[in-house]
Amino acid sequence: MRTNTYHLVIALFVFQALSLPAAVPGAKPKQPPLLSRWAKDVSSTDGHPEYPRPQMVRQEWLSLDGRWDYAITHRDKTNAPAYGGKIRVPFPVESSLSGVTRLFTEQQRLWYHRKFRVPPKWLGRRVLLHFGAVDWEARVWLNDKELGRHQGGYDGFSFDITDALKSDGDQELLVSVLDPTSGSYQPRGKQKLGGGEPFHTPCSGIWQTVWLEPVEAASIESLKVVPDIDSGVLNVTVNTRGATNQISIEAVALDGGSEAGRVKGSVGLTFQLPVPKAKLWSPKTPFLYGLKVTLLSGGRKLDEVTSYFGMRKISVFPSKAGMPLLMLNNQPLFQLGILDQGYWPDGLYTAPTDEALRSDIETMKQLGFNLCHKCGKVEPERWYYWCDKLGLLVWQDMPGSDRNPPANQSEIQRRPESAREFEMELERMVEGRINHPSIVMWVPFNGQQGQYKTARILTWVKARDPGRLVLHTEGPQEAMVGDVQSHRHYPGPVGSVEYGGSWAHVLGRVGGFDIPVPGHLWTTNSPRSPRQTYFPAQATQEYKALTGRLRSLEVTYGLSAAVVSQLTDVETELDGLLTYDRMPKLDPDEIGRANKLLTETASRP
Repeated sequence: MRTNTYHLVIALFVFQALSLPAAVPGAKPKQPPLLSRWAKDVSSTDGHPEYPRPQMVRQEWLSLDGRWDYAITHRDKTNAPAYGGKIRVPFPVESSLSGVTRLFTEQQRLWYHRKFRVPPKWLGRRVLLHFGAVDWEARVWLNDKELGRHQGGYDGFSFDITDALKSDGDQELLVSVLDPTSGSYQPRGKQKLGGGEPFHTPCSGIWQTVWLEPVEAASIESLKVVPDIDSGVLNVTVNTRGATNQISIEAVALDGGSEAGRVKGSVGLTFQLPVPKAKLWSPKTPFLYGLKVTLLSGGRKLDEVTSYFGMRKISVFPSKAGMPLLMLNNQPLFQLGILDQGYWPDGLYTAPTDEALRSDIETMKQLGFNLCHKCGKVEPERWYYWCDKLGLLVWQDMPGSDRNPPANQSEIQRRPESAREFEMELERMVEGRINHPSIVMWVPFNGQQGQYKTARILTWVKARDPGRLVLHTEGPQEAMVGDVQSHRHYPGPVGSVEYGGSWAHVLGRVGGFDIPVPGHLWTTNSPRSPRQTYFPAQATQEYKALTGRLRSLEVTYGLSAAVVSQLTDVETELDGLLTYDRMPKLDPDEIGRANKLLTETASRP
């Protein structure tokens, strides 16, 4: 039971934690009301020690995660300040795991500083500096030489730092960050200064791994792999940096330790790698082929990266009764999903550890879901790696930006600068995550936030990635475009949903059973009045009834998918199947049995 006294104490605690002054050496930031069980495993010297880019791996690399100097100044200050304490990278400055736990505003500038040494064996090679993601505008200097700037909170970026390196000794890296969050039109998802339902604490600054790696003068810059199971090939495109004259590409597909296919191609051109009698990727059998890509010049190896791919196909195709259905590998599959916002009580946007990331995917699978709708956030590469490896389909949102349409309207009028920023970051999201077999659908507009020129945006996304489906929003829909039409019903579903047309029909949001668990609350503020709260036993019965209604719609009308709200509580939202710190609220076995009645049966009209 909630009490007003506890409500007040926790609310004040959160406010104080987010309003701390800059940390000073030796000072300990106040802890949030909740910590996940992985918080104790976070290294004080190396935030995330795993290689951060599983789809393009090089053996030599150096993580720069760990303790950096930091300071917060007015945004107009443009030269390096005196540093007031230490921050743990790659955790947002607002998070407890950063060691700072300080609210950051649009009037401030966040500074990072650290020294590092380049391994002697790298001398004579080019050295690349990679940032997994920085929210939102970053300027970067090395040894007082500006390397460049980058805008965008969800995509990685890199610099060739070779010419700025000293010949020996310490190298000095400086980063400054601006993050207007809700004070601007930038893509930000559910971040908002001041929070408040349905928004959450902002996440500013470096929030994914920073690392170095050496390469030759000519090296592989990016890979694009697109499976075609009907033709039994993998379409491969390799882009490089540096000179490309008389350079060729060799790609080898691997089934365990055995070669499954081999081909040579040219830089920048798409070529086909044969994968005969391919083993298909699916949630039940998430088979991944290994991929080795080598850059050659006259038979000499210049660069080599290892990767992986899954042979799978997503499509919409009519059933025998003529109802359009979602198909995986040319077979109907009911996609039963769960919404996931990717927030953590201790790291906010950044999971405490890689094991924590994996645990969320394993939990969704154990609960009987075969799909995750990633809501309002683009995750680090390793999150999608675990979806690929463990077998979880993903509907991927573009983080929302700007404002919602006025009442009774489906679109807004964007300013040109707002549209340019949104479309630039949308393109980076699609290009940056295009190789993951787990992602089967793009959702450009989450809940209509910033929705504009819907038909044009969806046409652009589909042209950029024709091998995936596009859903323009999981909320109310006016523009009947895209591959899928979504309906939202809380707790739902209702019998009045009309199915028709050439689209596959899905329930983009159902469920939503608020279950407060004392001792596992971020705050006792009333979550979403007048939402009903449930005891666990009551919620379990309601959930079983919900899956029964979904089963009826699947069998009778050809409903293709449904997404339950949601995996975990998030700050003031209490409708998770898990608490915010990842403790189960309901019996996982009971939920799993109910879900499998939907995902493991094949009765379709």
